[in-house]
Amino acid sequence: MAYDEYLADRIRRQLKEKRAPFSEIKMMGGLCFKVDNKMLCGIHIDKKYGDSLLMARIGEDAYEKEISKASCLPMDFTGRPMRGYIFVTPEGFDSEDNLSHYLDLCLTFNPLAKASKPKKKKL
Repeated sequence: MAYDEYLADRIRRQLKEKRAPFSEIKMMGGLCFKVDNKMLCGIHIDKKYGDSLLMARIGEDAYEKEISKASCLPMDFTGRPMRGYIFVTPEGFDSEDNLSHYLDLCLTFNPLAKASKPKKKKL
């Protein structure tokens, strides 16, 4: 199962409207959007949930408020939730306003986020 291309188009459209210069990287069957070379959000196919989820890097301050919503889940790949990241179920981003809310949280946190160290290329 591939990630939700319709959701990807919605994210692209909104990021362009918000004038956020972004790039995309396909990762592990999903799609990651980056701003300023830092992970902003992505689309993750969750086998347990059975659908594409919005993966949002919103920071720890916003996390405390958002995680209490029924449509938000802890981002948990390894059995240990990642701090400052959430998964949003399709019910949480069904409208353009809802999707915009999560993208705004991601864009607000992005300047505060640290970029991953670039990997050294093997010769």
